[in-house]
Amino acid sequence: MRRIFIINGPNLNMLGTRQPEIYGSDTLADIETDCREKAKQLNVEIDFFQSNHEGEIVTAIQQARGHFDAVIINPAAYSHTSVAIMDALLACDMKVVEVHLSNIHRREKFRRHSYVSMAADGVICGFGKQGYLLALEAAASFFK
Repeated sequence: MRRIFIINGPNLNMLGTRQPEIYGSDTLADIETDCREKAKQLNVEIDFFQSNHEGEIVTAIQQARGHFDAVIINPAAYSHTSVAIMDALLACDMKVVEVHLSNIHRREKFRRHSYVSMAADGVICGFGKQGYLLALEAAASFFK
């Protein structure tokens, strides 16, 4: 069975209460539950991870190499700042799908650039929680 690692960056643990007008009212636990259901339908296994710390995300990506077939990552604010996460993804030798709850291209100018996109095979943004499910479909399609 193919394995997909879903990585969530800083402040995503605050979903449901943090700026619901931008990020929606679903919690990260709600998103994880929906992803687990979708994974069953797609016949893939997932692992879900969240950290507010850049180094922990880099380490998780490095440790995923050889254990997972693809990464779905919502790097959150690290999208716009983290060359380290980009480099880890480039070195991981896995397919990468970047996902964002909001449409980063309609937000503040500094949010419109993502270093992580340079390592991604595809990017999904602006569909809220549905974006994670679309990312799972995209990641699973790499293996057909």
